[in-house]
Amino acid sequence: MPINDLVSLSRQMDIVFKELEKELSHLDSGTVFVQVRNNMIGKFGIRHNPISGRNGEWAGPEEGLTAMQIKSFRQMAIESLKFKNNWTHGELSYEFAVRKGLIVVDTVIESNYNMANHMIRYPRATYSEANAE
Repeated sequence: MPINDLVSLSRQMDIVFKELEKELSHLDSGTVFVQVRNNMIGKFGIRHNPISGRNGEWAGPEEGLTAMQIKSFRQMAIESLKFKNNWTHGELSYEFAVRKGLIVVDTVIESNYNMANHMIRYPRATYSEANAE
């Protein structure tokens, strides 16, 4: 059994945020995405959207997330896993921004299914009956 099978999804999410902490400390908005396959986190990262240009010059964020905001963000992400019901494959997206000194997070939870897996589980007669209706 691979060692990853012994790590809970919430612990994996904690590891993701520890890995992204330095990057988050330089951002005041963006989207953290986490891709899940077989209840294991695979790909994760941040879609940045703090760069704006005016008069031919680029300006980044004035400040990034504070240590307390990152901790709060991590806790909200771990807490959001309670809303993941009965699926093993999908993506979690956390859109974040700092508003009046507080971090605001909107979460999108997306489940993914593979039809090929379901075709194996159901006998061929089931499809014939569906066509007859």
